[in-house]
Amino acid sequence: MEPKTKIVATIGPASNNLETIKELICHHLDIARLNFSWDTHEGHKKVIGYIRESSKVCNKNVLILQDLSGPREQEGATHHFGGENGGEVITEKDKNDLYFGIEEKVDMIALSFVGGAKDMIELRNLINDKGGNQKIIAKIERKIAFENLDSILDVSDGVMVARGDLGNEFPLEEIPFIQHKIIEAANKKGKMVIVATQMMLSMVNNPTPTRAEVSDIAYAIIDGADAVMLSEESATGKYSVEAVTMMEKIAIASEKHRSDIDII
Repeated sequence: MEPKTKIVATIGPASNNLETIKELICHHLDIARLNFSWDTHEGHKKVIGYIRESSKVCNKNVLILQDLSGPREQEGATHHFGGENGGEVITEKDKNDLYFGIEEKVDMIALSFVGGAKDMIELRNLINDKGGNQKIIAKIERKIAFENLDSILDVSDGVMVARGDLGNEFPLEEIPFIQHKIIEAANKKGKMVIVATQMMLSMVNNPTPTRAEVSDIAYAIIDGADAVMLSEESATGKYSVEAVTMMEKIAIASEKHRSDIDII
């Protein structure tokens, strides 16, 4: 039995080899995320090859999500939006990465630090100009993006609830309710919504998640999320395959009980 909820996993240094990717896909990974804040085009091309080869072996159609880095400024282990003072959301690096992704025929493209609908329209136009037909996902990680959510949804194929950066823009205690509102808005418009960031962070170093993490994933799914995403857990963690397997178990259980629970 496979869940309807899609499982997204970021491919990184701990999982960017053929053997691990094959295990992830055979354990029901649905969407492989490539984070273009890291690695080279050569490295990503190799991983794309591994994903497609493994998909055939596992007889499963796995989508590839290209995540553009945007005007990101890194500060040690953290990062923040670096496009203030009139800076463009889609950088020259993003355009170069985007054209590579289109050439490699990725399935979906996520744009970081979206501010409004115009950013997504620009992305769509750039894709169309290169003859691409990729779905576009708006990452909601800035306060202005949340304020412009309805218009962003109108011109996008889906949104990602990027809780890490949202936590820098809103009080932490508000994040669960921001998440609920984004999921609700996306559901009403029939657009895909991915919930991301620290869903099972403890599994970077441990073979099982905490009970709080299990509850977090379950209620995101019960609330109406179409997909749940692993970041560090699958990119740099010791237990990437176990994290995907656990995510699947939680999704199956959550969908079983979804109709019994009236959330918020």
